[in-house]
Amino acid sequence: MGDIASKVDKAFESHSIAELADAPVEALQGVSASDAEHLKAAFNIKTIRDLGTNKHFLWAQAIAKLAD
Repeated sequence: MGDIASKVDKAFESHSIAELADAPVEALQGVSASDAEHLKAAFNIKTIRDLGTNKHFLWAQAIAKLAD
């Protein structure tokens, strides 16, 4: 899990993948509490799982990949 650990804040580095999926989105490096509040207000995103499975983000990712 070494590479995943480098993508989350220090407090979450030892968490399992299952725990990370249900961790607050601000557990991701570079996502502030303010960013998390904006994601919650705009898309009801509260956890890393919510962010990773949000249909709008998945659609955008698919479009970007197809454009490449």
